Amino acid sequence: MLKAHLEKIHRIADALKQEATAKGHLSLKKAAVSHVVPNPNDPKHSDRKVNIRDLKTILKIDAKHKLCIAEPGVTFCELVAETLKVGLVPYLVPELKTITVGGAVSGCSVESLSYRHGGFHDSCLEYEVITAAGHILTCSPQQYAELFHMMHGSYGTLGILSKLTFKLMDAKPFVKMTYRTYPSIARLLEAMTAHRHKKDVEFMDAIVHAPDQAVLCLGHFVDDVPYTSDYTFLNIFYKSTRTRQEDYLSTTDYLFRYDTECHWMTRTLPGMETKLLRFLLGKFLLSSTNLLKWSQRLRSLLRLDKRPDVVVDVFIPPQAVDRFCRFYQDKINYYPLWIVPYQSPAPYPWINDTFAKHNPSGLFFDFAIYGLR
Repeated sequence: MLKAHLEKIHRIADALKQEATAKGHLSLKKAAVSHVVPNPNDPKHSDRKVNIRDLKTILKIDAKHKLCIAEPGVTFCELVAETLKVGLVPYLVPELKTITVGGAVSGCSVESLSYRHGGFHDSCLEYEVITAAGHILTCSPQQYAELFHMMHGSYGTLGILSKLTFKLMDAKPFVKMTYRTYPSIARLLEAMTAHRHKKDVEFMDAIVHAPDQAVLCLGHFVDDVPYTSDYTFLNIFYKSTRTRQEDYLSTTDYLFRYDTECHWMTRTLPGMETKLLRFLLGKFLLSSTNLLKWSQRLRSLLRLDKRPDVVVDVFIPPQAVDRFCRFYQDKINYYPLWIVPYQSPAPYPWINDTFAKHNPSGLFFDFAIYGLR
């Protein structure tokens, strides 16, 4: 496996060296579907490519030391399927099945484990990076530390991730969900803060269905359950949080509970929240992967849309939350709204010192606005 990996990275490095003197745009050809918000006018649709499609192997799972070594194209659904066999999961699993481990670092990852563990990159111990000049570097907090810390959110601009070493944590087969409804976002955030200080739950996020219906979603790993719900086809997860007080899911279904709807983006397809159309067309349209693939197929038509859906995550520090919420309700007032508390385990060295002094806790609330027109 190591020999095959070395052959792959040297092939990529040689390709980059050959491209070093060429002019024009250059982007990556990957195996997994891109989870960057589709832009039909992006130059990457017609530029030259560096092929990294074969960087998609789990190289090692060390159950004893709770570590994993993987190539960047491994999807989280593939990774979770393997780590759960030995009772482990990554410290952060993004909500969509075909997000890759490399994408979770190069992009920005956030989920209901973030209130304890930050982003997926916070669990990473080492990266192998191929620079634009074709050099292969191993970086960590001790070696090429600046590059290691800056890879997060760099979207491939600093180099190509070719191997990642990251931590795993203990898991159980099921997750018990508890839902608590609050009459305002302010009350919801107070409850989130209380649970954050107590660390009495393993998973925490929220769905705000309306200004007066903010649902706090709390989760615990459990060994046994009285039943499990299925939100992978006919039933809709985000709607269930509006009416239920508790629920039980397999760990896999919990981690990817938002994937079927791509949160709630299926609402943009007329009728796709009805059981009849889900039964007839769900195989082709449901799931984040299907929706993103269709956006690529219909790229020429999407160019005609002058007001595409807004998909954006806004990280707000605690001291600005009240002001942001007043602005949001006054100027935007779009729901559902996903809110995820995000606690950085250690201060990020790339954050401005002045800003960091005003937010010493390292806490942010991610307001995820998906599908706004």
